[in-house]
This record gives sequence, C-alpha cells and structure tokens, in this order.
Amino acid sequence: MKRVRTVYRLKSPKIRQNLRFAVAPDIHCGMYEDVLEDFESCDAVLVPGDLVDRHTRHNEGAYRFLREVPERFTVFYSLGNHEQKFRKRDEWLRAVEQSSIILLDNESSLFKGIRIGGLSSDALGHTEYAPFLDAYEKAPEYKLLLCHHPEMYRDAVKGRAVDCTLCGHAHGGQIQIFGQGLYAPGQGLFPRLTHGSYDDGKMILSRGMTNNARPRIPRINNPCELILLELEPGEENRTDDK
Repeated sequence: MKRVRTVYRLKSPKIRQNLRFAVAPDIHCGMYEDVLEDFESCDAVLVPGDLVDRHTRHNEGAYRFLREVPERFTVFYSLGNHEQKFRKRDEWLRAVEQSSIILLDNESSLFKGIRIGGLSSDALGHTEYAPFLDAYEKAPEYKLLLCHHPEMYRDAVKGRAVDCTLCGHAHGGQIQIFGQGLYAPGQGLFPRLTHGSYDDGKMILSRGMTNNARPRIPRINNPCELILLELEPGEENRTDDK
C-alpha cells in the first residue's frame, strides 16, 4: 500500500516549545507497522477516528494497535463514525478504557502546553456538541481539535476560537482528477472537502491511512497519507489553503 508523508508547520505565540505530532485517521483495522518509525520521531500520535472498521468481523488489527502502540507512544484518540456504528461498540470501548490510549470523547486534555480536544462523531446532529465546544474554545492554550468529519468542522467548529482542527473521513476523494476528488462519504460526488489545508490552516484534512469506502472504490492518483504536524513558537503563521 502506497502511503505518503505530508508535513505541515504552524507557528503561534501560544505554543511554548517545538512539538511534532503524527496525525493518523482512518486506520480502519489496517496496517500501521510501516509508520512506527515515524511515530518514534513524534511527541504524540493523534487518531481522529475510525481506528476500527465496522464492516470487518473481528477487527484484530485494531485490537493489536490498542495493545501495542499506546504502550510505546502517547496516543490521543477521538471517535469516528465507524466506532459509533460498530456492532461491538461497547466491547471496543471497554478495551479502549483498559488500554493506555487517551480517549477524548467530547473532552480535552492538556499535553505539553497544548490543549488537545476530541469531538466525537454522531449522526444525530451538532447541537449536543455546543457545551463542550463552548468551554473548549475558552481555554487559553493553543488548541488542537480531533474531529473525524470535515463536515462537522464546517457546520459546528468553523468560526470558533480553535487554532487547528484535524480531520479524516473523506479518504482524499478516492479518485483524484486534476486535484478534484470524485467521491467522499458524507459528501457524495465531487466533494469540496477532500484533503489538505482549509480556512487558512484552521482545518487540516488527511487523505486517511488506509482505503475504506463502500462500495469499494479504488484510490487513483490519491495515495494513503500520514500527516506530520510541526508546531513552533513564534509569530502566527498559517498553512497554504486549498
């Protein structure tokens, strides 16, 4: 499986030290061993949803990730649509609680001066997120938000005082033609949100670590992706927009 590494660098006076994060959404019970060396170079690993694959019976790869990766690295994890619709959801969440992974289920955690939050996916709408987001955006620290769906960023987070939101779910649009994705779950044909930096770096959207689309649509001109996010103290800067 072809997987690219994409580096984004952000600066802010609210950042107190140089930090590096691996951003790995949409693992979908897939292979991750090839990125362990990348994880070694990072302060923490951020998984914005879909560590499991709800269409797979046993999800042994996801359970292996729980057993192995958080024992070696600091891992923050938020819930995506596959976790919420997983038929063994309760069993999975018990395993998550028993592991060393840090689950952010509409809550946040302070890590080396960065306020890392997790906004959980939910098919019922966005009004229930308001209490968490209202409190979260008031935090004085630099804020990184894990939010699986870019549509949720668009509808619930955009315009709030959140420094950077990290998303997945769109799988890069599956097939890229002249930079335009063909299909994304939740957006349908010719999606507007597929990959890259949006809103002057306020949202960074991953192509996803693995392929998982129903029906199985191949990736063409659209490799899987691990994002390496570098934060530095300094005057505010943003990434290039799509």
